[in-house]
Amino acid sequence: MASFDELKTTIRLNQLLGMWAAEKLGLTGADADNYAKACATDTIDPERNDMFGRVRADFDAAGVVQSDEQILDAMRRCKLEAGAMEPTTGGSGDAAAVMLARKLSPR
Repeated sequence: MASFDELKTTIRLNQLLGMWAAEKLGLTGADADNYAKACATDTIDPERNDMFGRVRADFDAAGVVQSDEQILDAMRRCKLEAGAMEPTTGGSGDAAAVMLARKLSPR
């Protein structure tokens, strides 16, 4: 089972990957934000947490030409960025995670 910090990093990773994929899909504004949030939210759903598979399928359906290697490279870059991201304010990481979960949860 992943630690809470690992889960937060994976959520950040998937949101960053979602923003990258949204750009490639031609999504902008709220559509791009919603796509990225859906990727982040899917982190906790075992049936939908395969981000490579999701991005690959979405690209194929939209006719976006990106190789598997390009997607994997984007995933590696997003993972590095997600791991480097730390809260800039003091306080509990738990509070930040609760705020993130609230922001990402569908209403």
